[in-house]
Amino acid sequence: MESKKDQRAGLLYGIGAYGMWGVVPLFWPLLKPAGAIEILAHRMVWSLAVVAVALLVVRRWGWVRELVRQPKKLGLIAVAAAVITVNWGLYIWSVNSGHVVEASLGYFINPLVTIAMGVLLLGERMRPVQWAAVGVGAAAVVVLAVGYGQPPWISLVLAFSFATYGLVKKKVNLGGLESLAAETAIQFLPAMAYLVWLGTSGSAAFGAHGTGHAALLAATGVVTAIPLVCFGAAAIRVPLSTLGLLQYLAPVFQFVLGILYFHEAMPVERWAGFGLVWVALTLLTWDAVRTARGAAVARGAAAVAAAAAGVAIPVAEPEAVAGAEGK
Repeated sequence: MESKKDQRAGLLYGIGAYGMWGVVPLFWPLLKPAGAIEILAHRMVWSLAVVAVALLVVRRWGWVRELVRQPKKLGLIAVAAAVITVNWGLYIWSVNSGHVVEASLGYFINPLVTIAMGVLLLGERMRPVQWAAVGVGAAAVVVLAVGYGQPPWISLVLAFSFATYGLVKKKVNLGGLESLAAETAIQFLPAMAYLVWLGTSGSAAFGAHGTGHAALLAATGVVTAIPLVCFGAAAIRVPLSTLGLLQYLAPVFQFVLGILYFHEAMPVERWAGFGLVWVALTLLTWDAVRTARGAAVARGAAAVAAAAAGVAIPVAEPEAVAGAEGK
């Protein structure tokens, strides 16, 4: 019974995390007239403050000493910080510049980019259905390039930066809270220096548009941290296959907001391109579910055979989910 309760709670946490990431385009326009770079700098500074308080509460500081002793891992975290800076900054700019639909496309095609990077960089082997999904996704990019009159560069940069971030995070292998703390610690000094420069030059939006606007800028840390905490709670309670399905909630919400709330144009060729992307994701999801079921059946058969033979079978640890701090 407890397991079912945990799974229900995990499902709610997952829906909460991806739901919040899905509706976050409603938040960034509230921060105008602050520019995208100033908003990004505030997000870095206040995120560090929020995670530092969270770490004080849970008293998890031992990882800092271990991390400082590993220069290679520190270098990877610096790379992750640089890549997520590009991702965060471009996403904020795209939302506040009227490109919510194109931004949502980036997170739709991110799983396809991740698979392609696994093949090209890690030498992983793809199953035939995965090849088909990546091929359909590539065709979608071509169709969208024709529709936009140029490659959908916002979508591609968001997808590749987030996929790279996930790849680096996988190698770093730190928890979500700890990883965000380390990355924002690296981001903090340049972000704070930029904010100080804005303040001394009289160009800062912070404090110039009332207490409410300043509070909203400070809230960027909470907006970053709360979905991450929910995601972490979901990741330990539900299977990865479930999280893999839930991840599509965020770009779906963003896409709907882009059309219905922000009233962005969707000519026929864009519908065609998005349609191809959704076909590719359907293939990918079907293949993942089929593979997971096959693996579960195989484990069950092995457990039955082992029980009959009186042999204990160790339970495999689930693979850690990386790259949850986007958007």
